[in-house]
Amino acid sequence: MLRIANARRSEIIELEAKVVVSLFERVDGERARRFHQLALERQHVAFFPLAWTIVHPIGPGSPLHERSEAELLAAEAEFLVLLTGIEETFSQTVHARSSYRAEEVVWGARFTDVFNRQAAEGDLAIDVNRLHGLEPVALPQA
Repeated sequence: MLRIANARRSEIIELEAKVVVSLFERVDGERARRFHQLALERQHVAFFPLAWTIVHPIGPGSPLHERSEAELLAAEAEFLVLLTGIEETFSQTVHARSSYRAEEVVWGARFTDVFNRQAAEGDLAIDVNRLHGLEPVALPQA
């Protein structure tokens, strides 16, 4: 899971996210880097005014299924994120990319709520100071 927010003054439309995990794996007895595109809960949003939590459900078929923190570290896992959308004011295609190494993955946590429900007159807003906020959760027992 990762969370993004729109820092532009204009809206982004037709936003698409792609997440790839890069892992060192044994192939024919040799260590080789492999790239796996992760299936996302939602790969596309038509309208991106505030924030979006991008989720890869980990289950059978996922290259992350039943991998431990130690295994991701040993495989030198890196998550590559590419965002592509259209900036609505000038109809320009915009791109953003980022990557996260296995050491940066936070285990046993979830994101805190970013929505400001106290906004005047029912307007929905986000508190960008809470964008990276986490709270602990119990990990499933193996």
